[in-house]
Amino acid sequence: MTLPTLAITVGDVAGIGPEITVKSLVGHDELRAICRPVVIGDAATLRRGAAAVGVDPAVVREVATPADATGEPGIVEVIQVGPSLADVPVGELSAAAGDGAYRFVVEACRLAREGAVDGIVTAPLNKAAMHAGGHDFPGHTELLAHEFGVDNFSLVLSAGELYFFHLTTHVSMRRAIEDITYERTLNVLRLADSFATAMGRSGERVALAGLNPHAGENRLFGDEDADVLAPAVAAARAEGLNADGPLPGDAVIPAAVRGKVNLVVACYHDQGHAPFKAVYGDDGVNITVGLPVVRVSVDHGTAFDIAGQGIAREASLVLAIERAAALAPGWDHVWRVAQGDAVAN
Repeated sequence: MTLPTLAITVGDVAGIGPEITVKSLVGHDELRAICRPVVIGDAATLRRGAAAVGVDPAVVREVATPADATGEPGIVEVIQVGPSLADVPVGELSAAAGDGAYRFVVEACRLAREGAVDGIVTAPLNKAAMHAGGHDFPGHTELLAHEFGVDNFSLVLSAGELYFFHLTTHVSMRRAIEDITYERTLNVLRLADSFATAMGRSGERVALAGLNPHAGENRLFGDEDADVLAPAVAAARAEGLNADGPLPGDAVIPAAVRGKVNLVVACYHDQGHAPFKAVYGDDGVNITVGLPVVRVSVDHGTAFDIAGQGIAREASLVLAIERAAALAPGWDHVWRVAQGDAVAN
């Protein structure tokens, strides 16, 4: 079977991205058995990252296209995007680094659109640096959606068999409530179901957390759960989805952590992110569902405070590469559902 080619964007070069990229590709030969990785980024800062983690900088080799990547163990093959960022200081907010991180993602998306890569794995970027570099996106997810021209997508946090989808993410609470509509809720329930199908778990229960305390407590604490979320769940069930909810968030999320339910839809950023990160730390990854190719990211930041010291852990990036390699072959179904060309199940 042909191994999927994965574009690994190095993220903000002032952070730990170069170090964890080198650690992942040099120290984990087992990854070569499941994918062909090619880094999209900057060769000079990757060599600097290699030196920081005690690896010979000569392991970093430039290639012109993904097809030129050999997949040789112990080698970091990189497509240079734009001018060298060798002068970017380590551990400092930099407009140049933010612009570079943006350009790396744009190039990875171009390669994916052209069929040159089968998936994208992203090391962390810094939102403030990207904005300073002139690119006004809330984060990776929104930039990727823009590049692929999609509006039906969901950020998904994953650890083990647990997946947290989100109706809204990087917006204010006031905006989040406005953005939680019947249509958005139904679309994310469909995405969650199609994602389960792509993993060979068709018909698995998808639990929707309520927006308000106690899922509104029969309208005592708000009408959104009854007027928006419940009708969307009913419509999903009418389509054959195993959807459930809205359920009190303080009940369904602990149940998910205990393994009672594996597919959860959170209403807003912190409803999903706060408990997930509290329990799983950097043992989780971030998946974007609704793109034409799989995209998986680490679930941590650029860590400017430890950048350049060689002590950053690569576990989350290794897991992200593993997840992307596993999901890439079955991703077409998820994409077709997002486009409305198929129905879940």
